[in-house]
Amino acid sequence: MTVKQLSMPELVDACGQLGIANVGLWREPVQTYGLEATAKLIRDAGLTVTTLCRGGFFTAIEPGERSKALDDNRRAIDEAATLGTDTLVLVSGGLPAGSKDLHGARERIADALSELGPYAEERGVKLAIEPLHPMYASDRCVVSTLKQALDLAERFPAHQVGVTVDTYHIWWDDNAPAQIARAGASGRIHTFQLADWTTPLPEGVLNGRGQIGDGAIDMREWQGYVEAAGYTGAIEVELFNDGLWARDGREVLAETAARFVEHTA
Repeated sequence: MTVKQLSMPELVDACGQLGIANVGLWREPVQTYGLEATAKLIRDAGLTVTTLCRGGFFTAIEPGERSKALDDNRRAIDEAATLGTDTLVLVSGGLPAGSKDLHGARERIADALSELGPYAEERGVKLAIEPLHPMYASDRCVVSTLKQALDLAERFPAHQVGVTVDTYHIWWDDNAPAQIARAGASGRIHTFQLADWTTPLPEGVLNGRGQIGDGAIDMREWQGYVEAAGYTGAIEVELFNDGLWARDGREVLAETAARFVEHTA
């Protein structure tokens, strides 16, 4: 999504030119190019798919809507398996229209995970709950902290459900380092993502993630917490930014790779 302006073949070609061996994919561009075609393209290029994003949106109350969400998540799990990644990132969903019940919404997430965890395990896929910054709690994700994410994940085996650690969403939380250690101790850090926090946020706030090094977050500090917790997997960069999307995608990818080298250990 950092370079969503690139087609799937353009992305694969640019990664090859820059020596980038790993790529995190989103479902929409995969579906646009075709699931099987994407899997072949990635495989033939020798790329590794680190994660697929996103499943989730579990908080609906109406039975038919909940059933549709579970079916879509089963498809997402199947897509992850086809692409060869072992991790599906989950954005859990916001409050249903007219509801103010955060506790009930979070319990419905747990109900969904109880059905999807075994399904994912059978297909070699782990579910990674991503806490989002509290500004998204009403409309996008009622899971706002790593503690909340782990409280949900720990109801299930670690090989079924863990968490996503994303600097953009947790950098403000002084409890997050201890929660990263907690997640590491139980083997639940399933992916680690970088994005910077820059202000002012754009209207709508969704596409406000800053390029690495442009904002307030010390990437090395958070990398240190995650690695001290035992995480040895890939580090993803995930930027939603209208300014970056308006530029040449290959240029943005090269810049992002250079910033990654500059601002991580």
